[in-house]
Amino acid sequence: MFEELIRELDRLQDTHQIPVSVSTDAEGYLDRQCPSPECKFEFKVHAEDWKNKVRDEEVFCAFCGHTADSTNWSTPEQTEYFTKEALNHLNAHLGQAMRLDADNWNRRQPRNSFIRITMTANSVPQQILVPPQAADPMRLRITCPACACRYAVIGAAFFCPACGHNAADIMFAHTISGIRNSLASLPSVRAAISDKDSAENTARLIVENGLQNAVTAFQRYAEALYNRFPAVTPPRRNVFQNLKEGSDLWHAASGKRYVDYLTAAEAMTLAILFQQRHLLAHTQGMVDDDYIARTGDSSYRIGQRVVIREAAVRECLTLIEKLALGLTEP
Repeated sequence: MFEELIRELDRLQDTHQIPVSVSTDAEGYLDRQCPSPECKFEFKVHAEDWKNKVRDEEVFCAFCGHTADSTNWSTPEQTEYFTKEALNHLNAHLGQAMRLDADNWNRRQPRNSFIRITMTANSVPQQILVPPQAADPMRLRITCPACACRYAVIGAAFFCPACGHNAADIMFAHTISGIRNSLASLPSVRAAISDKDSAENTARLIVENGLQNAVTAFQRYAEALYNRFPAVTPPRRNVFQNLKEGSDLWHAASGKRYVDYLTAAEAMTLAILFQQRHLLAHTQGMVDDDYIARTGDSSYRIGQRVVIREAAVRECLTLIEKLALGLTEP
């Protein structure tokens, strides 16, 4: 009775490829997401470059540098879409097989029999799925100077998805520009979200992420500059996120400290901002005794949460740029 269905089930046991197209944004970029559980950074790669420049066996996260093969970079929305398309494909084939079985059964039934059993196969109409809408165009467009792959991020990027290249000076400038663009978008963000609490919470996250990305950008840039010194001791991971340790390391390599590039007041301000970034990253922003001891900041007491203002992040960007410029001097 179910010959076609059994035949189709046997056929479906093999591996099948189902062509599925993924939408791009208005400028031809694909949404991608880092598969590393510790990162999950979302970025975009131009569809042509994803096809022609990115290798199937190795893709690099634009933020953390994590590598994985090209099948692992779909966003959750894209994965859901792929799953539904596969189920639609399966349902369509099984439904067709059952309709053929029903037709074959019905043709074999005697026309003039007192009892005539017929079979009808009804299938749910196949849903026409709209591919996940691409996110709003990313504000920062980057073209890799090594392989010309085009990719886009919001806020910060350090690695080319296609070749993993990190042009420290270019990426630093791009990242600082991206953070400023994110801050400039705050009025639009607040206007676009009707619920005031949600709008302010989103704005707060953008500001706090701006501070964290700024410090990370300086870390990557200072590390790249430090590694250009001959026969230097390899630094510990993320040492340049600590201004005192980073300054000591730089002094050992170059003979100069950070205070040779900043005023005392600027150095103190930057130290406080770096420590506030540390709180955001490690204590969810809650002030601890280590923060008070390192900064002498009397505006907070232990147990309070730091409040990061847009103006403070902009000041941090200005001071980081000034310090980074000093580090490039002979």
